[in-house]
Amino acid sequence: MTATEISLDDIRKLEDQVANGLPSAIGELCELIKIPSVSWSAFDPGNVKKSAEAVMKLVEGLGVFESVQISQAPKEGEDELGQPAVLATRKARDGRPTVLLYAHHDVQPPGKDDEWESPAFEPTLRGERLFGRGAADDKAGVMAHVASIRALSAVLGEELKLGIVLFIEGEEEFGSKSFKNFLKQHKAELASDVMIVADSDNWSTEVPAITVALRGNVTFRLTVRTLGHASHSGMFGGAVPDAMLAMTKLLSGLHDEEGSVAVAGLESTEGESPEFEESRLRQDAAILDGVRSIGRGSVPSRLWYQPSITVTGIDAPNVANASNTLIPEVSVRISVRVAPGQKAADAFKAIETHLKKAPPFGAQIEITEVDHGEPFLVDRNGWAFSEAKNAMLQGWGNAPVETGVGGSIPFISDLVEAFPNSQVLVTGVEDPDTRAHSPNESLHLGVFRKAIQTETNLLFSLNSRH
Repeated sequence: MTATEISLDDIRKLEDQVANGLPSAIGELCELIKIPSVSWSAFDPGNVKKSAEAVMKLVEGLGVFESVQISQAPKEGEDELGQPAVLATRKARDGRPTVLLYAHHDVQPPGKDDEWESPAFEPTLRGERLFGRGAADDKAGVMAHVASIRALSAVLGEELKLGIVLFIEGEEEFGSKSFKNFLKQHKAELASDVMIVADSDNWSTEVPAITVALRGNVTFRLTVRTLGHASHSGMFGGAVPDAMLAMTKLLSGLHDEEGSVAVAGLESTEGESPEFEESRLRQDAAILDGVRSIGRGSVPSRLWYQPSITVTGIDAPNVANASNTLIPEVSVRISVRVAPGQKAADAFKAIETHLKKAPPFGAQIEITEVDHGEPFLVDRNGWAFSEAKNAMLQGWGNAPVETGVGGSIPFISDLVEAFPNSQVLVTGVEDPDTRAHSPNESLHLGVFRKAIQTETNLLFSLNSRH
């Protein structure tokens, strides 16, 4: 399958269409941000449905798809349906390839209102950044696809022969619980030569990145019990082990003195990485003065190619309600990031063995609510990878950096398993200041424009392959 070189005249036409359509794309993005489409079970699913309907309307308005639908599949191992996704398809013509464009329209919970400088679901422009929950992750990914198809169609008209599948998921932020069943349910429609997942970040606001490695994840609830009921700390403290003491000793054994993971069987891998200064890590992660970073090796190695373990939540009496008692039971939520090359199930077995090997003071240990997703390494040898890098160079004016991502996008391994012959590209609209999942999430509008331009260029190039 060969491609025709994009002429300067074509590039100018594409750039004009992207520039002309940018105000509309930003306005439509703002309307999507206003919909609080949190997919977590404790939130109103009606808002996710409303968001899906809004996306469907935008997609129908493009006028290029033969089919546009909202679809739901059963959750894995359950009868309950997952959150609504939007699926649109058009068949390839004259031997052109088919490309699948993925993003998700659901968002993380907003968190505490007082930590936002402006309301989470009221899109607010400050300088070059648009603030709001989902402004970047991942409603900007949705709009990058919509705006790219719109620009491409305007330039090509009847010469648009590329097959396009648009898959906008509705529950990525809640574990993609129906994802595998959705793939089975729509396997024929989702089949494609290239898959573009717009859910990652860029090196900076001036330099793009293409993601080549993703860590996997294992999450679970760890409960420690030492007593049948709470007891007076003055009467029994010093002789009776409380659950908090046992828990803190247990958790302290997960890391060594430098903060590296100290669990036998959790593996690391090797990978090329660009220069990444410690000072940038401190700035990007907002490390406080006097606080040291943790782990060994280069910063990219620690972030992309080594495992990590984080306690993300704890159930225990809060300070305001603390009484002078020995706590009988404590639970924590643990998140393990799995290095590329190791199976998530093997990583879980290693940490389970570690935790249950010698519980402090003989405490009772229980592990429940286990969930995991596989790590992923992109195949950099395919023609689509080269096409994507060229499109980024054209769209940004700078060559892309090949990066890993410390976070996880577990569903990508599901895509690869279901469609082993498809080439997967991981791109995105985020940058180091986006603060995805955090208060004051934002989108840099310059990055948004360049992401749209890149994807438009890439789709134009794919349209010429036959």
